Amino acid sequence: MKHEEAFYVGYVTKTRGLKGEVQVFFEFDAYEQLDFDVVFADMNGKLVPYFVAESKLQANKTGYFNFDDVDHIDKAQPLLKKKLYLPLEKMPERDEDEFFYTDLKGFVAIDEQLGELGEILAVNEYPQQFIATVLYRETEILFPLNEDFIVEIDDEEKILTLNLPEGLLDVYLER
Repeated sequence: MKHEEAFYVGYVTKTRGLKGEVQVFFEFDAYEQLDFDVVFADMNGKLVPYFVAESKLQANKTGYFNFDDVDHIDKAQPLLKKKLYLPLEKMPERDEDEFFYTDLKGFVAIDEQLGELGEILAVNEYPQQFIATVLYRETEILFPLNEDFIVEIDDEEKILTLNLPEGLLDVYLER
């Protein structure tokens, strides 16, 4: 399986006990809707399948997993900090009117004062907010995605119009 055929769900945070159980932290919001019969771990750029023997989901965006053939803590160690993926066909259906900040990847960001900033290369979720990454004047810049800065989202044209605070991009450009 290739990365393009999968979606990111979370990563392994630690082992638990001596029998190979691992804790997973979910960064996918609707993790409780997912079907975990097999997950794919990113092992040095390759997606390796791990068949789930048992899973226990928790309310705090975590879960405990036992995988087939991972029956000892030593066999679980290589999974630590590895990102986990599921095949795209396992992604839950969304309502047409549902929109997430992560959907903005690929949109063109335009600031009302500075003009076109560039294509949004990535959208990352941090504890307090979502952050977009664009390549502006050959420099990678980051800016928060929140209602205070977003003027308009044109889903048809894939354009995000922003009103970023004055001086925000200067931090990146004055080097």
